[in-house]
Amino acid sequence: MGFGQIVSGIQDIVGEQWAPVVVDRTERCRTGETVGASSKVPALHSGVRILRHLARHGGPMPAAAVATELGLPRSTVYHLLAELEREGLVVHLPEERRYGLGIGAFELGTAYTRQAPLSRLTRPLLHRLVDDVGHGAHLAVLHGREVLYLIEERAPGSPSLVTDVGVRLPAHLTASGRAILAGLEAAQVRALFPDSSAFSDRHGAGPRSLSALRPMLSEVRRHGYATEYGEVTPGFGSVGVAARDHTGYPVAAVAVTFAVDSVAQEQWPTLAARIGRVSDELTRRIGGRPNDRGGR
Repeated sequence: MGFGQIVSGIQDIVGEQWAPVVVDRTERCRTGETVGASSKVPALHSGVRILRHLARHGGPMPAAAVATELGLPRSTVYHLLAELEREGLVVHLPEERRYGLGIGAFELGTAYTRQAPLSRLTRPLLHRLVDDVGHGAHLAVLHGREVLYLIEERAPGSPSLVTDVGVRLPAHLTASGRAILAGLEAAQVRALFPDSSAFSDRHGAGPRSLSALRPMLSEVRRHGYATEYGEVTPGFGSVGVAARDHTGYPVAAVAVTFAVDSVAQEQWPTLAARIGRVSDELTRRIGGRPNDRGGR
């Protein structure tokens, strides 16, 4: 899950330590963002920005670099880092003169995961989607170079599929996995699939190298949805669309699976649009950035 999902818990921990300052709605911070009328803790806002920045970075950072990249005064950044360090949300590495996320951030993140809000937010959406399209649907997240299925909603009379709750499948073979992989940076995909040994096989179909996977992911980005045709289970296909967090990171994917003889391929874009509406609603519910599908 993206680090931004734990932000709501941070105010309870650090909010009381920073004196509230009332800010007029028309005032703009250094980044040009409008501060809402109800914003009384600008220091908290800056502290959360620092935590998010450290979470996105590949490793610990110097305080000066954090200040420069966020456009904040160095004195402010050092003060906030000290407060966050006292609360265990940030750790200081004195030999390296850098700051990274602390164990407190991990505790908040795992607490969010234990509450399973993503599944709870998605389940009613999948239920309505299954009623709408008449085929089974599921929610999956990326786990290494596999997808992990969190929810499966089966349509009445539909057969049992391999995409059951708790099952992991190769991401490069599934519509859910391709939808998520297409939203990652090229370096992340390359790290997940460094050589041909990373490409597992189920039925002799699907990409077997990074050079074969890349154009598939480009197609996903161009169309706004991913497909899979008999690569997981012969005779069945899937269409998937990613849901994104506030940074645009693809945190999960909603997909529908069906017998390939029940949905003509020319109907797949229409099905994708219906799945996309569900994905957009899930994105909205988690405070994410909407998908940009098909050049919209």
